[in-house]
Amino acid sequence: MANSSTLTHHDSGGGVRMTEVAQQPDSARTAVAAGRVYLGEEAYRRVRDHDIEKGDVLTTAQIAGIMGAKQTDKLIPLCHDVTINGVEVDFTFNEEEQAIDIRTFAKSFGVTGVEMEALTAVSIAALTIYDMCKSVTKNIRIGDVHLRAKTGGQSGNWKSESEASSTKS
Repeated sequence: MANSSTLTHHDSGGGVRMTEVAQQPDSARTAVAAGRVYLGEEAYRRVRDHDIEKGDVLTTAQIAGIMGAKQTDKLIPLCHDVTINGVEVDFTFNEEEQAIDIRTFAKSFGVTGVEMEALTAVSIAALTIYDMCKSVTKNIRIGDVHLRAKTGGQSGNWKSESEASSTKS
């Protein structure tokens, strides 16, 4: 187990605390996250064909993802309230997997990053897709939620191994 002095959400006694960021300099920060909603044949076809009774699944999920990013500090304990300068939520139909791939991008200018906001946007968008499709099937799986890249801040820029290899080609 790591020493509690190296864990930013633990105090010297091992208790939980919010990380102090007031002394960090403001900087431009971005984060890209991704996830996938596995729908199965019928639900996938119906989303693609705009044939879900509740309405336009992807537009609703896009709005929900943006709203989720803006509420991250209310949903995740110890997250800072981040001023969001922009959030994008995009979807790609994945025919082979009968799934919807979700990609989010969040940006801000401040003392702490937006990784959690990008990840929350993916998660809330995925849950919204589930909610809107559950009348078709309960056999929907949400997965592969991960951070793909981030820029700015004290730790600098970072890309996942899969993101780094996909940008080389």
